[in-house]
Amino acid sequence: MRIMISCGEASGDLYAGALAAALRARAPDVEIVGFGGRRLQQAGASLVGEFTGLTVTGLTEAVRVLPRSFAMYRRLVAAARGRRPDVFVAIDFPDFNFRLMAALRRLGVPVVYYVSPQLWAWRPGRMATMKRFVQRVLVIFPFEAPLYERVSIPVQFVGHPLVDLARARQARDVFLRDRGLRPDAPTVALLPGSRPNELRRLAPVMAAALPLVRARVPDAQFVVARAPYLPDVLFVPFVGRALSGSPGAPDTGVPAAPARWGGVARPTIVVDEATDDVLAASDVVITASGTATVQAALHERPMVVVYQVSPLTYRLGKPFLKVDTYAMPNLVAGRRIVPELIQDACTPERIAAEAVALLTDPDRHTRARAALGEVRERLGGPGASGRAADAILEVAVRAPGGATPA
Repeated sequence: MRIMISCGEASGDLYAGALAAALRARAPDVEIVGFGGRRLQQAGASLVGEFTGLTVTGLTEAVRVLPRSFAMYRRLVAAARGRRPDVFVAIDFPDFNFRLMAALRRLGVPVVYYVSPQLWAWRPGRMATMKRFVQRVLVIFPFEAPLYERVSIPVQFVGHPLVDLARARQARDVFLRDRGLRPDAPTVALLPGSRPNELRRLAPVMAAALPLVRARVPDAQFVVARAPYLPDVLFVPFVGRALSGSPGAPDTGVPAAPARWGGVARPTIVVDEATDDVLAASDVVITASGTATVQAALHERPMVVVYQVSPLTYRLGKPFLKVDTYAMPNLVAGRRIVPELIQDACTPERIAAEAVALLTDPDRHTRARAALGEVRERLGGPGASGRAADAILEVAVRAPGGATPA
C-alpha cells in the first residue's frame, strides 16, 4: 500500500507525523510519501518536498511564494503519476492542497481531507470543491461535521490529535528551575506563531508588552516557545540580541521592541520545540491565533489571543469572513471565553492590560480555566490519529485496485 500525505506548516507536520505512525502501526508495510517536514519524515515517510519557505499567512504574502509552490506542486504530481498512491491525504493548507487534490483525483487517486480547512470562516464556496474531489473529510472540531453533512459530503469527527500530543515532559518547578527561572514567580508563556511572517509582525508587539506587564506585576517572568524551522533572528525582539550569543544582533529586517515601550523585559528566555512544557509551566499565555490556542486550551491555561496581517490582506479578506470571533477556543465554546486582539486592537498596551488582568484577578483566572476545561472535553477523547488512520485505510482498500493492509 502506498499513501501520499501533504501538509504545509509546523502544526500540519505534527499531525502528519502522528498519523504516519498510526498508519504504520496498522499496516507495517505501508509506503508513505509526500510533502511535509521533520516529524513526518521521522515517522517513516519519504519526502518528495519540504515546506520550509512556503508557509506564510495572508493573501498578499502568499503571492511571493507562488513560484516555489508551483514547483513543489509539479514535483508531487509527477511523483503520483510515476507511482500511483492508493490514497492521497491532504492536511489543512488548502491553497496548496486544493490544487494538488484536483490533479491527483484526475489521476484516479481517492482523496481524504484530514484537518478540514476553515470553510466555515471564509470562502464557503470552496465546499463545492470539497464535494467534487474528496471521498471523505476527517474533521477535528465537533462543530465542523454538520456543515459537511448538510451538503452530503462524507464526514467523520475523529477528535483533535493534540489531545494525545499535548503532554508536558517536565513538571513546572523542574522546567523553570532548570532554565534559571523561579517556580514561584508569575510566569507568562509567549507563543508568537510558527510562520516567519507571523513573527515579523507579532514578535515586536508582543515583546513591547512585556515591560508593561512587569510594571504592574514586578516579579513576572516570560518564556517564549519557539516553533520548529524558525531562524534565531526572528526572536531578537524578545531577548535583545542574537540567540547564538554573538555580540550584537545582525541586521535582520526584524524590528526590535520600540524603545518608547521600554525595550526588552527581563527575565525572558526562548525555549526550542517544547511548547507543551512552556504551557504547563505558565500561569497565563499570550499567543498568536491558530493551533497554539488549542494547545493552551488543552492545558487549561488562560490566554490572550493576538493576530496581525498586512493592512492590505486585512482589507481584502475581512469582507469575506463569516465569523465574528477568531480564536478556536471561542469557536468551540460557542461564546467568547478568551480575549482576542486582532489587527488594530493588537497593541502592546491592550496585550499587557489583558495579561495583567488574568495574572492579578483570581476569579477571572479561575473562570477562564473552567471554561477551557469545557473546551477540552468537546475536543474528543484520546486516539484521534488512530481513528483517522483507520478511516484512511478503509478508503484506500475500497478504492478500485486498492491494496489490502498487512
